Amino acid sequence: MKQKFSLGSQEFSEVINNNCIYVDKTENIYKLLLGGKYYFISRPRRFGKSLLANTIKEIFSGNKELFKGLWIYDKWDWNKKYPVVKMSFSSISHNTFGLEKAINIMLDDTAKKYNIKFSQKNYSYKFQELIEKLAEKQQVVIIIDEYDKPIIDYMDNISQAEENREILKNFYSILKDADKYIKFLFITGVSKFSKIYIFSDLNNLNDITIDKNFSEIVGWTKNEIEQFFPDYIKELAEEYKDIHADIMPEIKKWYNGYSWDGKTTVHNPVSIMNLFSKQFFANYWFATGTPTMLMDIIRTKKITAFDIENTNISSHVLDKYDFKRLHFNSLLFQTGYLTIKKIDLRTGRITLDYPNKEVAEAFSKHIVAELTSGELEKTDSLLFKIADSFTNNTIDKFIKYTNIILKNIPYTIVEDKEKYYHSLFYLIMKLTGYQIETEIMTIDGRIDAVVLTDKNIFIIEFKINQSAKKAIQQIKDKKYAEKYDNSKKQTYLLGINFDTNKKRIDDFCLETK
Repeated sequence: MKQKFSLGSQEFSEVINNNCIYVDKTENIYKLLLGGKYYFISRPRRFGKSLLANTIKEIFSGNKELFKGLWIYDKWDWNKKYPVVKMSFSSISHNTFGLEKAINIMLDDTAKKYNIKFSQKNYSYKFQELIEKLAEKQQVVIIIDEYDKPIIDYMDNISQAEENREILKNFYSILKDADKYIKFLFITGVSKFSKIYIFSDLNNLNDITIDKNFSEIVGWTKNEIEQFFPDYIKELAEEYKDIHADIMPEIKKWYNGYSWDGKTTVHNPVSIMNLFSKQFFANYWFATGTPTMLMDIIRTKKITAFDIENTNISSHVLDKYDFKRLHFNSLLFQTGYLTIKKIDLRTGRITLDYPNKEVAEAFSKHIVAELTSGELEKTDSLLFKIADSFTNNTIDKFIKYTNIILKNIPYTIVEDKEKYYHSLFYLIMKLTGYQIETEIMTIDGRIDAVVLTDKNIFIIEFKINQSAKKAIQQIKDKKYAEKYDNSKKQTYLLGINFDTNKKRIDDFCLETK
């Protein structure tokens, strides 16, 4: 009988006791526990932070039997047990009661478990009293999961976010003078930008977000997937045997690519479990949270695909903490829509890009829909028709369907028209599902796009308020097609002109090479 998936289970004890698959991360955790005392880690939503936090809780609680068969089982001194204060800000009702009251309720519940009665009334002093009383016999382990949830939930309400940030800063401030009472402190969150402000007094807090030593502590590597899910891999391979000769590269393309050191890559656990459960490639992690706020920023700040994909950022920008002036790509990184592709150790430059097909495709569709019709389902349907037009080599239909998308572009959100329309056209081409030569797709005069179908190659030049024949002539003059002379596919030259006044493609020219 195959083990079950742990979808929806964040408690380590539940995962083990319910015979769910647990990808063994205890060797990574062991290094963490022995390597220091105060830790902070930032990871996107639904990536295993809470399971990690709860696993650490069970280790310090001395629950040895839960770890039978795991790497750490015979490495840890299970006789040493510590009182654990585990607080999750994703589960408190701060939206209902207000943050201060919600924190008080959480502290009261924790104190009740240890038969502690508070003499203090203020939430911050109650936290201090809880730690000191628990430490009378043994130092305390403090685990704070999703520390920034009360801030992230109000990113569209800055005044409330700032109020919650001040409450949290006061709450965590008592940790500064509690060192002698603390055995181990572990804090998780989605954002780093509020971490620096909130924990500014904790100078010894070790941020391991982009620490190469802990790049695999959440998320699953290729080897881990092959080790823990062999039966499910076989089932998926059988399901797709007529489409993919080897299923692992397809899994990698869809769900791998997340990196926090620019070298080690991991798959998204939620997506992998859904894939094996449903035996179907789809957008699983992305579907668990609609990036409404991010789409609003893209629309209001006139951000294009060229501002997002394959962009560079300084390492210190990732630590920028003022969420009113937050660097957009830093926000995309923290929320999991971009990941680290490369770190230049000499300059500190970090290259960011989409991690995989799931995120790149879904996010790009949202952008196209947001900047045109505003209706994702309608946009999705038209993109299928555009893709089919390439399959059938009916370029006139391609133009027709593309114009349906483009005609709804509002003038109010266009700043640099050429860059904007060029970017939108690029996204539409990218979302056809065919291979696109993106490395030569720029806005500085090189090949705008090369789309490869099963039988054809389309070399595309895109013009604004000019003529399609001029675009064709540029392809010929600059000999763009020579790169594909040895291909057995039929090569086509496609020139397209977009009229910004009419908001449509008003001219196109197709020639066979």
